[in-house]
Amino acid sequence: MATNQKLSAKLKPHPIFDNLTHLDNPFQLKDFDAGPFITSHLSQDAELDHKLANDEYEYAWKFIYSYNGSSATFNVYRRETERLLQWAWLVRQKNVLALKREDIESYVTFCQQPPKHWIGNKNVGRFKSKNGQRVANPDWRPFVTSVSKIDNKKGLSPDINDFELSKASVQSIFAVLSSFFNFLIQEQLIEANPVLLIRQKSKFMVKNQNSAPVRRISNLQWDYVIETVELMAAEEPEVHERSLFILNCLLAMYLRISELVADERSSPSMGDFQRDSDGHWWLHVIGKGNKSRKITVSDEMIAALKRYRRFLNLPAMPALGEHTPLVAKQKGKGPVTSTRQIRSIVQLCFDNSYLRMKNDGLAEDAEDLKLATVHWLRHTGISEDVKTRPREHVRDDAGHSSMQTTDRYIESDARERHLSGRKKKLKELD
Repeated sequence: MATNQKLSAKLKPHPIFDNLTHLDNPFQLKDFDAGPFITSHLSQDAELDHKLANDEYEYAWKFIYSYNGSSATFNVYRRETERLLQWAWLVRQKNVLALKREDIESYVTFCQQPPKHWIGNKNVGRFKSKNGQRVANPDWRPFVTSVSKIDNKKGLSPDINDFELSKASVQSIFAVLSSFFNFLIQEQLIEANPVLLIRQKSKFMVKNQNSAPVRRISNLQWDYVIETVELMAAEEPEVHERSLFILNCLLAMYLRISELVADERSSPSMGDFQRDSDGHWWLHVIGKGNKSRKITVSDEMIAALKRYRRFLNLPAMPALGEHTPLVAKQKGKGPVTSTRQIRSIVQLCFDNSYLRMKNDGLAEDAEDLKLATVHWLRHTGISEDVKTRPREHVRDDAGHSSMQTTDRYIESDARERHLSGRKKKLKELD
């Protein structure tokens, strides 16, 4: 089998499942035919039951399609499930339904160091349209390497030789595949979940004595960011009044970037700001895991909302059921649907703020802005609020599933921790 694996690993991986726009609902189909993929890309000499592989193709399709409520979740489940099929059929040359605990362990090890021809240096679509047909994209690979934001700014390009599977990616493999095999058990195709039989999953993950730090910007950096964007809004209000509103939403209400844009789950609108019988304002959102929650709207956030609505020539506060997009497109009508566009807006704000700090002689204090992402604003808002507000209130506004997650933010700012310890004495103790 080792020789077969070495030879079959040379087989070029091909995408199996298209994106949701071009993927039929498998629960409405009567016939499933993985034949073109199997006959074109799988070794005919492999110890593989092709009829059984067709069944595996059908149920994998049904499994990932079950997560069509969120494109982000669907993409994760498709990626992990598709990788497993490719590895089982191409490398292990074994049917997925026949995989055992030791196979899954070998698979995870494979993912940590995949062959170079399984790694790409850019994200590309799995399929593309050609002459009215969807064909596999020859540039697509199951794994993709990347560079950090700061290296990208230096002009460095991703190198497949630098590929490294993160701890979060390993956790994703275990979580998704465990769900997949549980699904197969429910469909009465297998009797045991091989992922659950792996007793020492920790051996696949790098151990770290300290919990991962909560990445945030400093209070000084935020002061510069908000002041910079206010200056940008004064110079180009038609462009940057929206930028200012976005930044305020991200920090003041801890919004995730996905909670600002329209997608399959929801289309955020001004009508999501609602006042209760006590006259208190809340923002109602559909968040991670399709969970709804309502977020406290502070007085300063109300002031920011009024400013943005005044710019849009709208009444000071939203009316019940108002359908005005929370974040509208700059050109055309309708809501922003791309998280990439939000990232681009925030990145420009960070870049301009960094330059202002550098020109003011604060280049060292500004360094984190070169690395900061949109999500850092959520972390910053939570980290600040947990200092003064009841933890359970912050937990509910943030949409954390447990208090343990919120508690990570209590000592999240290492700068303040270090500042409090700098004056410790070694002599003349009181």
